[in-house]
Amino acid sequence: MKERLKWLIPLMLFVLIVVVYIWPVSKPPFEVLYADVEQETVDSLAAFRAAHPTKIIEVDNLSWEYIVLGQGGDTVVFLHGMTGAYDIWWQQVEVLQQQFRVISMTYPAANSLEEMAGGVTAILEAEGVNRFHVVGSSLGGYFAQYLVANYPERVQSAVFANTFPPNDLIAEQNKVVGFLLPYLPEWLIMNVFSGSIRESVYPTSEYSDLVLAYGLEQTNGRMNKRQIIGRFYCVVDPFNVPDTDALDIPVMIIESDNDPLVDPVLRSELKATYPTAAVHTFEGAGHFPYLNRSDEYTSLIEQFFLKSNLEIQ
Repeated sequence: MKERLKWLIPLMLFVLIVVVYIWPVSKPPFEVLYADVEQETVDSLAAFRAAHPTKIIEVDNLSWEYIVLGQGGDTVVFLHGMTGAYDIWWQQVEVLQQQFRVISMTYPAANSLEEMAGGVTAILEAEGVNRFHVVGSSLGGYFAQYLVANYPERVQSAVFANTFPPNDLIAEQNKVVGFLLPYLPEWLIMNVFSGSIRESVYPTSEYSDLVLAYGLEQTNGRMNKRQIIGRFYCVVDPFNVPDTDALDIPVMIIESDNDPLVDPVLRSELKATYPTAAVHTFEGAGHFPYLNRSDEYTSLIEQFFLKSNLEIQ
């Protein structure tokens, strides 16, 4: 009996560890996640997804999923944040496609801003786009700054929204998390992100049921662990700040005065980094104003791009 226990107990512990590690991520159906969202909004998002199947392009063994809509002469590229996908911008895309060509994408598990840029430029080449306006939020806003710094000849104007400049603060505050991420089970990572959405993102977004539902959809099966890890690495990937004045690239900064995911210090640093940028501050809108203040947000960026075109001409 003792001899059996010698190998049985370690085996049971091993099996328990494996089960805990590979425990599947919860994947509630769409109608359950969006049950509390206004039906008109739910129908709009569902119709958008159904009407616009994504394209796929392979770049360095990564699959980039994206959409291209509209027939305008100028192109607007949308870049989402950590917990986003190509259709998080659907309310903006529906309006802007009437006078712009619009590209929106979902990031695969790219581990650096250089890899991310490789995917974006491959999409632009495939679609025959030379120059573009760019709007990015959170990680996307950080990435947009990288594109301006490294591809200034291609950027007509840029919106840096609910984001931060290159800094050491995020890496320092999250160094333990960054170290542990590759070793944690996927379900645990997603549970932590889901908790953050419920406890800080949802209340500060005016208790927007849309913000809550979309965020939880991402953390309940629409994103995977490799994407989360890659996006974290990109958030702390340093680069040299572009001089947008010298480059003559119009910039607008969008922020919220109660953004729970961007430290006030970093919001101030962003404005100091681009001192001549136009600044719009949403009051009490949280981290995703393009979801819960969509009409105001869309009008804001639309007018900025149109004004930028006039200034460039």
